[in-house]
Amino acid sequence: MNMTYAAAAGLAVRIGLFLSVLLAASLWRIFKKAGRPGWPALVPFYNGYLTMEIAGKPGWWILLYFVPILDIVVAAKVNVALARNFGKSTGFGVGLLLLPFIFYPMLADGEAGYFAAVPPVGGAREVAGCRGAAFSGCLL
Repeated sequence: MNMTYAAAAGLAVRIGLFLSVLLAASLWRIFKKAGRPGWPALVPFYNGYLTMEIAGKPGWWILLYFVPILDIVVAAKVNVALARNFGKSTGFGVGLLLLPFIFYPMLADGEAGYFAAVPPVGGAREVAGCRGAAFSGCLL
């Protein structure tokens, strides 16, 4: 079959559009699961900021996506934290990073519930279930 460049480009645009809509719809559902409105999934940069918050990372980390090499590290940390806040494994977080068009819909439509990241206490993050003076050694 002889495919022209225009036909190949048209197919690539259709696939890209489909994947973009799929990821936006998945992010919308993930925001709703986390108790946030869904519409920010459609707003560039703000959806990244909100994803940082849901993952329990500082919102200013969105700026680190503009630093070469560091952006990969930040994306890995955010995706793993996002997976963990939904009760998923580190491997699932790696899947969110490497195959987002598969793992984001799985997170959005799956049974996973959102477990809010515990706010920082004295610069450290408290492990869920380790609250109280008797568990002072449970800080990360």
